[in-house]
Amino acid sequence: MLSKALLRLGVSAARHPWRVIAAWLVAATLAVLAAVAFGGRTADSMTAPGLDSQRAAELIERAGTGQEGMTAQVVVAPLDDGATFFDDDGARTALTRLQTEVERLPHVLGTSDPAGALDAGGDAAVRGGLVSADGRIAVVRVQYPDQSRLSAEDLDALAGLGDRLRAELPLRIEMGGNLFYAFSDPDGGVSELIGILAAAAILFLAFGSLVAAALPIGMAVFGLTVGVATMTVLAGVTEVPAFAPVLGSMVGLGVGIDYALFVLARHREYLACGLDPQAAAGRAVATAGRPVVFAGGTVVVSILGLAVANVPFMTVGGVAVSIVVLTMVLASVTLLPAFLGAAGPRLARAGRIGRIGRALQTGKPGRLSRRRDTEAGAAHAAGWRRWIGHVGRHPVPYAVGAAGLLLTATLPVLGLRVGLPDDGSLPHSRTERRAYDLVAEGFGPGTNGPLVIAADPTGDPGVLDRLVGAVAADPGIASVAPTHIDRATGIATLVVFPTTSPQDKATADTIARLRTDVLPTAIGHGPARAHVGGAAASLSDVGRRTSQRLPVLVATVLAMSFLLLMLVFRSILVPLKAVLLNLLSIGAAYGIMVAVFQWGWAGALIGLEATVPIVSFIPMFLFAILFGLSMDYEVFLLSRVREEYLRTGDNGTAIVEGVSGTARIITSAALIMVAVFLSFAVAEDPSTKMFGLGLATAIFIDATVVRMVLVPATMTLLGRTNWWLPKWLDRMLPRGPVGADATDAESTDGAPRPRPVDR
Repeated sequence: MLSKALLRLGVSAARHPWRVIAAWLVAATLAVLAAVAFGGRTADSMTAPGLDSQRAAELIERAGTGQEGMTAQVVVAPLDDGATFFDDDGARTALTRLQTEVERLPHVLGTSDPAGALDAGGDAAVRGGLVSADGRIAVVRVQYPDQSRLSAEDLDALAGLGDRLRAELPLRIEMGGNLFYAFSDPDGGVSELIGILAAAAILFLAFGSLVAAALPIGMAVFGLTVGVATMTVLAGVTEVPAFAPVLGSMVGLGVGIDYALFVLARHREYLACGLDPQAAAGRAVATAGRPVVFAGGTVVVSILGLAVANVPFMTVGGVAVSIVVLTMVLASVTLLPAFLGAAGPRLARAGRIGRIGRALQTGKPGRLSRRRDTEAGAAHAAGWRRWIGHVGRHPVPYAVGAAGLLLTATLPVLGLRVGLPDDGSLPHSRTERRAYDLVAEGFGPGTNGPLVIAADPTGDPGVLDRLVGAVAADPGIASVAPTHIDRATGIATLVVFPTTSPQDKATADTIARLRTDVLPTAIGHGPARAHVGGAAASLSDVGRRTSQRLPVLVATVLAMSFLLLMLVFRSILVPLKAVLLNLLSIGAAYGIMVAVFQWGWAGALIGLEATVPIVSFIPMFLFAILFGLSMDYEVFLLSRVREEYLRTGDNGTAIVEGVSGTARIITSAALIMVAVFLSFAVAEDPSTKMFGLGLATAIFIDATVVRMVLVPATMTLLGRTNWWLPKWLDRMLPRGPVGADATDAESTDGAPRPRPVDR
């Protein structure tokens, strides 16, 4: 059985701690070396098979126009606010020098020439979209090859040139473009450090021991090092999206510390029963380790369910994050018991510093003693029992009130709009945001998100003229750049500028209108074909694809979770209730995200400077991750409830003892996750903010309203039917790894089962 295997694994690790720790050190070193030698950089290929934008990209690649590569733009203006490039010869000369030096940078295929456009005449400059109509703002567009041939050094070279020329030229110089998006360092680092420090403080208050607080942090750092390094190696084989390392760090830290917390809490319970540290560590892994394995597996399965979207970058991103989660599960059942064995009996007592932590928790001054430490823990446990008993005596009002609160929080989801937060949503401290604002001011907001129409006029030579005229006449299009025709293939590309910004809903409407009305009308029924591409079109397509596939993912994950929980808890109603309550908490988190990011409610608290749509792929990613994480608490809590039910046979007692026995640990675990996730919610990138706030909100709701109100209320209302399972179905189902063999770990060495000790 799984519990016996985990028992042997835990005891072995605790008896030979330094061997296991050395093995993990070697694994971490090898993983980092492999990442340095064979790893690759993350890449954002926001496309998917069968999308119209992907077909446009394929035509552009066939034509070899260079527009399939990376781009950057250098936006300049005279330092004198009243000057223009039309009348300031010094600024025009400086503009020429800037364009020349940018063109000399490594890997640059070519640049636009705003100074040459000025020499050709004002009207020509305006038509070329290189100098604003008032002559105050100019743009040098920089064309690079595709991302596989570039690196962060190319971004550093461009940014370094800008820093040097700002000091030498009488110009204001700002930069942006997808080169920055691809190679800017992702948010993390500081956020991870803040999350770790917050988790350490919570663990110290939860356990009252610096040693006990340090062990989960150390395990999580080990696991994160191995997991992220492995992800980097994966990036050398395939395209891993840029958000994967940040999301992997976020989820990895949260689940890693959480899993360690549950095992450590059980270990201290067994120490309190008089077991030696090695036996206590083994039995902690055998009991708490089973839910860890199951919960981690649920998270991985949920995340891998993203493959149903048929969006490659999401599938690979899910695999990358799953690697980190699996690494944390492995560390929880091998590295952590080694730490526990090395710590020895010190974890059984809080020590003087730990008792100070207890005093901070209880607020009771005076002489700090172990007796008071024990009494404080008992008081906390009694408080939870009183609360759960109170909810159990009034289940209907609490169930109705809590469900009504979550449904109300879910209502904003009806207004959810997916899209792409552009550089206009970045803080003003970023040069990309300042470049975005200058371009919008000088040329219109749509210039920041041009569309690229790729057309193959085979068999219809007059189609291009009709196409240009029809596109230019559309009310959503501000201007059309001159058509580029590849002589070898005959494929034409048109760069068109919408009247609205990339993240505006009107831009998505314009893209849809071009595809369904404008292009088909211009092309007719002939053999010619045309497709709309560009970054804005790609993100719009991915958003529509994920919205269409989200119900499939939801149904798949719900069905799989229901079956797994039914195997685990030998019940039909318990997994059904778990699935419905998890949907409520995730729906409420979605609603709060819409209120914050789309409506701007309290957005300033997380540094959001403008309202933005929800990033198209985030709702699907959040569902997969949150459903897996919320199942963690469900498994941990219901495992204890089922143990109590099997021991007493009384549903009411099982609910009170099971929920109260895990309440403090679940609360501490949730606080850790919320702290880790919120540390990412203050990052600069809106996508990282959405991940951080969405995960933190859902975990907070799940651990408070759901676990401490709705679960005891609904389980009380269901009574003994919680554990109802038809006999014929019970005979058909195999025994699950958690709950169904609840006594296995306890029977392996004859030791008495510990009562929950809230230490």
